[in-house]
Amino acid sequence: MSTQSLTIDCQVHCYERNSPERPWHGHLEGPEEMTGDDMIAAMDSVGVDGAILISPFAMYQYDASYALQVYEHYPNKFGLVRPFDPSSDSISDEMAQWATTPGVVGARIMLNAYDFEADHPGLNAILAAAGREGLPVNVMASEKLPLLMELARRNPDTQVIIDHVGLAQPFVPPAPPEPFGDLPNVLAASQLDNVAIKISGACTLSHQPFPYPDIWEPLSRVFDAFGLERCLWGTDWTRAVRVLTYEQGVEAFRVTESLSDSDRAILMGRTLSRIYKWSPNP
Repeated sequence: MSTQSLTIDCQVHCYERNSPERPWHGHLEGPEEMTGDDMIAAMDSVGVDGAILISPFAMYQYDASYALQVYEHYPNKFGLVRPFDPSSDSISDEMAQWATTPGVVGARIMLNAYDFEADHPGLNAILAAAGREGLPVNVMASEKLPLLMELARRNPDTQVIIDHVGLAQPFVPPAPPEPFGDLPNVLAASQLDNVAIKISGACTLSHQPFPYPDIWEPLSRVFDAFGLERCLWGTDWTRAVRVLTYEQGVEAFRVTESLSDSDRAILMGRTLSRIYKWSPNP
């Protein structure tokens, strides 16, 4: 199977049940557990060849041990990303170690979890260290896109990836009244060459049932602004389980007439492989 025909999800989460051995720090909407076996079964059922496995910040904060455990069982299916702590005193060393860990393809900043300015030394240290190591930085930046843009400008040699279309997305239905209300800030970020964007969780922004026809006009504006070569499709599973099934999150992008077959190949795998320098080996 050629890389061009692979279907790769840009964001999924795996986690164990809350337990004293690996306690949750918080709560992420979803099933009580989503093990590596569970995630692989979901992907296999709809022909998804691989995924970027993001260690869930809400549950495990900066501890990626469970994601690493899942990777040990499925090294051909997952690329690994974990959040980094901007308050750490050893960001450069931590990034260097993470970059040499088998399976690692990127880092993450939870920008919406902090009240920082663009000159914050820890945020810039994460971006600079990732740039030195050649790792893209995924940024959760809903409602903080101007800050993301300033950070990207300060770190032009680092590949930045906006999470979840850059928009606040619901964990439960219904979608907000104006789900694409911050789209002007999303489109403005496309001006920066080192910024790409995840089209992840987009179906949760719909006010209509599957196949979510009302998302395509605003998404087309994102595609036009960034170019499909900077857009990465994904589901943000398991956060969206109360809104839609995994199958619906995949099939909505397969059945729409808004994308050609070549568009789909770029959006649903080829861009991801190029930006992360990784692809699964089904």
